[in-house]
Amino acid sequence: MLGAVAWIATGEFSAVGSAQTETGKEPPATGTTAAEPAPLVRTVAAVEPVFIDHARAIRLSGITEADKRVELAARAEGVIASLALSKGGMVEAGSVVMVLEGPETVAQEEIAQIALAQKEHDLEVAQRLFKAGSTSESNLTNARSARDAAQAELNRAKAAADRLRLKAPFAGIVDSVAVELGEWVQTGTPVATILSLDPILVKAEVSEVDLSSVAIGSTAKVRLVNGTEMEGTVRLVAHEASAQTRTFPVEIALPNPDLTLPSGMTAEVSLLAKPTRAVVVPRSIITLAEDGQLGLRVVGPDNIARFAAVRIIDDMPEGLVVTGVPEGVRIITAGQDLVSNGEKVDVAPGVGQ
Repeated sequence: MLGAVAWIATGEFSAVGSAQTETGKEPPATGTTAAEPAPLVRTVAAVEPVFIDHARAIRLSGITEADKRVELAARAEGVIASLALSKGGMVEAGSVVMVLEGPETVAQEEIAQIALAQKEHDLEVAQRLFKAGSTSESNLTNARSARDAAQAELNRAKAAADRLRLKAPFAGIVDSVAVELGEWVQTGTPVATILSLDPILVKAEVSEVDLSSVAIGSTAKVRLVNGTEMEGTVRLVAHEASAQTRTFPVEIALPNPDLTLPSGMTAEVSLLAKPTRAVVVPRSIITLAEDGQLGLRVVGPDNIARFAAVRIIDDMPEGLVVTGVPEGVRIITAGQDLVSNGEKVDVAPGVGQ
């Protein structure tokens, strides 16, 4: 028992010779730990972004309308003495298209002209007498007043006679005629509708988001329902939105010299927005940040992965057109969902966009 106790007190529990290494190396000191494993570095594929100046197409639906449209109405009452209007016919600006019978009105104009001539003669006589000292200044003033009154009466008679004649306010095509020769009409009776179709307008409405991208004078491509494709110019961008749709009316003018394009035809409009510096990327590499923000994973020269928020401005067959990609980075095209911000990665060449 004394021998066993002495052996336990020595602390040597192994086999004989286990305290020494066969290689002669000292055993590791008490308290040391094994080496920590190296951190995991993921391999991703990335490409250099190709920046372009992209003019986004804003697509709208519209309808053609006449540049000018007027509904002529009778300016006086009477029987139609002449009517120079026919459906589908052309009229010139300022041409007389209808005349009403009015012999009394015409006679009043002639009488007023005769009266004015008489008063002008009386004024000349009064002026000569006043210069010769044979009449008073009061008589001269009365003669001048009488001449002015006769002139006013002639103007009134001419206005009454002019209301018997109806004139076209602009050159155009007669779309409809509502009266016939010899018909009695009253003041305000609709007579005819005249359209000016050159240029013809395409009216559409643009949303609040796209309003800043549309400007007067910019080019628009128009495709009509019959397949005709034309280029026009934006002539009007409204400054007040529609109360019902919260959209802004726009007008595009199209040349129509032969008047082949009618009013009321459906049209598709493509407006080109101002060019924006952007990158075309595959749809598959778009990812979301933790807060739900849309963006891409990019890697800089230091091979550190980062999230770059982007905005999609167009959708093309080749991919999505986005803005917000920083300069001097590569876009991760494979493995973007496996890395996080600040993580170091190995970069392999990616497939081109």
